[in-house]
Amino acid sequence: MYAVVVNFRIKPNQINDFLPLMRDNAATSLKEETGCRTFDIWRNGTDVFLYEIYDDAAAFQDHLGSDHFKTFDAAVAEMIAQKEVRIYEEVVQ
Repeated sequence: MYAVVVNFRIKPNQINDFLPLMRDNAATSLKEETGCRTFDIWRNGTDVFLYEIYDDAAAFQDHLGSDHFKTFDAAVAEMIAQKEVRIYEEVVQ
């Protein structure tokens, strides 16, 4: 498994426009991407935290290459004040 954690700080006057787009991106990812297992969205004011689980790195790359992600990414680009992405690989015991 492959975990992706994203922290966004959204511009204060943009959060109400950002959240519906983020929810649509998450829902479409779960529905259309067979390798997307989890796509959770959490919020604290204008801070938005994503927790995503994919089958593997290739499934995440498929997500990044999807039409719906590219559309989302372009639509929210100017809404984001700060973004940090962290990627984790599962530790198998």
